Parts: sequence; C-alpha cells; structure tokens
Amino acid sequence: MEFQEPKVIGSPLMYSNRVTLKTILESSDGEMVLVGETVVVGGWVKSSKEVKKHPVTLPPCAFDTDHASPGRQGLTCLEILESRIPCFRTIIRILCGPASSPAVREKLESLVPKPTPPSTFFLQINDGSCASCLQIVIDSTIAPVSAGQILPTGTCILAQGVLEKLSANEKQIIQLKAEKILHVGTVEQDKYPLSRTRLPLDSLREYPHIRPRTTMVSSITRIRSTLDFATHTFFQKYGFRHVQVPIITATDTEGFSEKFQVTTLLGKTSKEEEPVGVSDADVVSLETVKAAIKEKSGVVEQFKRSDSNRESLIVAVQDLQKTNELARQIEAREKSKPVTSVKPDSLNFNDDFFGRPSYLTVSGRFHLESYACAIGNVYSFGPRFQADKTVSSKHVAEMWTVEVEMAFSQLGDAMKCAEDYFKFLCKWMLDNCPEEMKFVSKRIDKTITHRLEYMTISSYDKISYREAVEILRKVPDKAFETQLQWGVPLTAEHLSYLADDHYKRPVIIYDYPKAVKPFYVRLNEDGQTVAAFELVVPKIGTVITGNQNEERFNVLNTRITEFDLSRDQYEWYLDLRRHGTVKHSGFSLRFDLMVLLTTGLIDVRDVIPFPRSHGKANS
Repeated sequence: MEFQEPKVIGSPLMYSNRVTLKTILESSDGEMVLVGETVVVGGWVKSSKEVKKHPVTLPPCAFDTDHASPGRQGLTCLEILESRIPCFRTIIRILCGPASSPAVREKLESLVPKPTPPSTFFLQINDGSCASCLQIVIDSTIAPVSAGQILPTGTCILAQGVLEKLSANEKQIIQLKAEKILHVGTVEQDKYPLSRTRLPLDSLREYPHIRPRTTMVSSITRIRSTLDFATHTFFQKYGFRHVQVPIITATDTEGFSEKFQVTTLLGKTSKEEEPVGVSDADVVSLETVKAAIKEKSGVVEQFKRSDSNRESLIVAVQDLQKTNELARQIEAREKSKPVTSVKPDSLNFNDDFFGRPSYLTVSGRFHLESYACAIGNVYSFGPRFQADKTVSSKHVAEMWTVEVEMAFSQLGDAMKCAEDYFKFLCKWMLDNCPEEMKFVSKRIDKTITHRLEYMTISSYDKISYREAVEILRKVPDKAFETQLQWGVPLTAEHLSYLADDHYKRPVIIYDYPKAVKPFYVRLNEDGQTVAAFELVVPKIGTVITGNQNEERFNVLNTRITEFDLSRDQYEWYLDLRRHGTVKHSGFSLRFDLMVLLTTGLIDVRDVIPFPRSHGKANS
C-alpha cells in the first residue's frame, strides 16, 4: 500500500504549514476543533524532562524462520534487534567457551550492540505567539532523538504530531504527541545565557539579541506591537494621513536640544592634545550617575511602601546596586586617567556629504507642518534622537515618537485629540491583548488592568500652569527638591505629585511660560505664556506634549531672534507663514513611555527592543 502524508490542518501560518501556539492554546473554539488532528508546531524549549521506560524483553529466539506472529507485528527494527541480543550472547559463549581468553570474549561482546533504554521526553515549548507553552511528548522509539540534543533550554524544535486533550486535573489542557521530528536546532549549553535560572531584567539587557525568547520580553514585544497597530488604527479611522519624515535634518526643531551630528568628515582631520582638566567625554559624568542613584533610591523606597510590586522591587534594588558599582568604577577611572583631551581641528562642512551641518532629527513636527498645511491632518511614527548623557529610567538616546499635526485647529482641538488618542490606546489594550495583560498583572503589577480601565473611563482635569503652581505652593508638608516659583519648568517631582497624589488620575496642564517651551509655540495674548500643554499620567509623568503652532510671521520671526537661532536654518519654515498661513496645532506621544505605562515596568530600556543609551550600542 502506498504511503500517504497525513493531512495537516489547524489554521497554519501563511507561507508555512506551522500552526502557532496562540491558535492552539488561546482559542476556545480551536482547542476542541484541533484535538485529534495532525499539526506541525515549532518553538524553543523552555523546560524539559526525560522519563526512562523499562525495556520489554521478548523471549529468546530459537532461530526459526517462521513468519512473525501477530503479537510481534508492527515492531521497529530496533525492537527486533534488541530481542535477538540474548541469542547473540549465547553464540558468543559457545564460540569462546570457558577456555577462551577474557580479552577475546570482551572483544566479541563489544561487537554486540548494547540497547539504548527507551525514553519519553516531555518538552515545554514556546514560539513567541503567546505567553503560554505547549507540551510536546516524544517517544524515543517512535521519533529517535538523543537527550543531549532535545532537552537543553533554548533548543529549537519543529515537530509533527497529534493534539491530545488532557484530563481536567492536569496542568496542561492540551498536548502534542509527536510522530515526527522535522528539525532540531541544538544549543551550546555552556554559552547560552538563558539556560541558567531566571535572569533579572537589567541582566537581560546585556543580551538584547537573545532576550526576546524570555516570556517577559516576548510579552512586552506583543504589547508594543499591539499599541503600534492601535496607533495606526486610531488615526486612519479619523482621516489622518501617514507621512514619513526624514531622520536626517539640517534644522534643530526644538531650538535648544542636544543633537547627534551626522558627518563623513571623521578621520579627515588631525587631532592634537593639550593639557586641560579631566574630560568626561568617554564616560558618564560622576555627577550624572550620583543623580541617577538618588532617583533610583527614590524608586526603591516607593516600591518598598507598596506590596503589589515585589518583583519590580527586586529589579529596582538590583538596578540601584549596578548604578552604585558604576559610580565606583567612574571614580577609579577618573583618578587614573591622564589629564589630556583631544581637540579636533575646525571642520569645513562644504566638503561634508550634505555640504552643511546635519543632524539626526529630534522631532519631525516641522516637516509634518508642511504637509498639514497642504493636505490636512497628518501623523508620523518613528525614531527620534537626543544626544543627552543623562542616566534616567524614562529616557534613552533613541526613542520612538508618534507626532501629529492638524490644520485649521487650535490648542483646545489638540488637547481633545490627544486625550481621545490616549484613552483609545488604553481601551484597545484591554480589549485586544487580554492574555498579555493577565501576564503582566501576575508578574509585574497587579493593579495595571484596573489603572488602564480607570484611565479609559475617567475625565481628565485641565489646569493652567499658573493653577498648577498655586496647588503645589499649598502643599504644607511636602518639601520639593527644586524651589517652586512661577516661570520655571515643573520637575518630575512636581508632576508626580499632581497626577499621583492630588488628582490621582491623568491631568492636562496648559499655558506654560514662554521661556520653557520651544520658539515655534504660539504666544498667548498676555505675552508671557504660550499655547502649550502636557498630558501627565500617574507613575510615568509626561506622556504627551503638544501645542498650537505660531502661524503669525512677524511673531515667529521675533521668537527666532529671541532664541538666537541661525535664521537660514528656518527660512523654509517661515515660508509656511509667508504663503497661505493657517492656524494649526499638534502633539507628540512618547511611544516607549506608553509601553512602559501599559506593562507596569519602571525602566524604558526594558520595553525597547534594542535600547541606545550613552555608552551602550553594542548590537
């Protein structure tokens, strides 16, 4: 009879016959439909065990040539060979005899294959499609594999078999009984970082290329992907057009930000050394690290006062210990470093690739303005860069940002859109990512689901900067580190008090002093404040910043002069006011902080696939 391949069903992936574990484990309908069917699954081993079976030895053979009895039909070649071993040993004893030398007998005995004890392997695998694992049962007599190949954590396996539903009292509700092993990707156990006990998140940062295989990071990545999709869904639903803005620009959008310069002139200039004070160009400054220690100590104390974040407390303590160690290393390095610095010669940017100084973009809103003033409401989503060496749990050098510009709109319109968008993201996560939310609630923050629900349905207070200052001045027993007075930026400590302690929900603060906001923000009638706002969220701080842009040519021109900016950089930007000006507004959402909020984590480096921070870009 001709052999036929078994029918493989079960919603396989496009371009692959593999069925994802999410389809099997998280679909209430799929569990019942797929039971008893043959499927192909793949993934990486999370845990495993081997159960050895006692071999069943058949009676010694009498060297007959009879046809196999019905009871022996279906035996494998290995089982038949093992059943003949007693016969082989009898022949050896007859040939060798008692007088034969032990060496001869030992040599002949070695020619007889020793049977490998049959085993059953139980593997818990995960393919990254969900947080749950699927158990695969492999009988070594059916699918011959060695324990050394299949058992180590991290081994990749592709298997074909039948799905079986287990009894209600089992931990697993469904398992795959393997019939065929299609692929095994082995692991170098002594070098594989995840083969040890569960690593804390700060240790996983050292292995950004491997850490997605952990249940924690894969869950964070799925949450991030869901928020990404929700962003495009919201803006496409309300008629916004997606515009890709450049990563390289000749314009400083903020007017006062630290920028990464892009150049091809490196190596074409000579360098000279001159005695100067000790430079911190190659390492993080000691003052910065000490400030980080103070911040992290506050985080640890905050978690100590809460009993719902035990794991986060452990991670925060370990992070603080590492920062203290970094401070000690910097102190030792500065004591031994020679007192010299490198001073580059002046550069002629006419010879550079772009013929002028160019930078990685801090913000794409200027470029979005040009499209908003032509086709209406637009948005962009991409990486933004700041050459800031500050060590912070809320900032790294490269962060992804959602930016929005709306034509024929004012400050109130931007605030309403920002609030609706933020609530949409919170609700989308609750509706479309339930398993991941259950996981982070169990492993990270028990209150995260309740917080997202509350932020979805609650109304947000809108207060002016002046009102915020008055509230903070009335706090009797709260000694803020930064002296509070009108005209200075509100610190993270101030914002935390307003959102976490005073309102206990997100709050929108608007009409900031003109000195603390960029030059392009529209000047209010009082001449002292500008039409800017911030959406401040408990435990995170500012997630969204926005404003109405200055559409008046003369006012914008004056502001450029006040900020002492190079006018030729902004001539194209002024053209939008010369030719058909329009009132317009927009905002920026720091996407990585939104992921941080949704997961309940405390360090942004743990929610970015490949974080780039000062001194860290090794992958």
